[in-house]
Amino acid sequence: MAKTKLGCTHPVMKSIQLIEWLGLLIITIATIIAIMQEVDSVIERQRVELYDILLLFIYLEVIAMVALYLTSGKLPVRYPIYIAIVAIARFIILELKILDALDVIWLSISMLILTFAALVLRYGHAKFPYEERAD
Repeated sequence: MAKTKLGCTHPVMKSIQLIEWLGLLIITIATIIAIMQEVDSVIERQRVELYDILLLFIYLEVIAMVALYLTSGKLPVRYPIYIAIVAIARFIILELKILDALDVIWLSISMLILTFAALVLRYGHAKFPYEERAD
């Protein structure tokens, strides 16, 4: 059986890859709609706040993650970590008035741990790259 455009020969794998592509399409469309809704909200308020920019940045990271996966077939763990860091920063900004000092410290520590994890992953990937497989 010849390879398909999806890169596999077995019908079950073809089906799984098709579902995967459909899921990525749904994620992309939903993210684009969310971006448009956020921009509409900013236009209605006639004011851009820092949390709006951080939310748009999260959306762009999701789109970049989908694009990277579609082009390379690989999904670096770093992208969700970056998204989590920005999401925590946005949460701190939005909820700063109701958070006590200990909450802010714990959230900051979690951001620091995520940042360290991203650095370790980046270093590990640069120092010990994956070997290319001949599929």
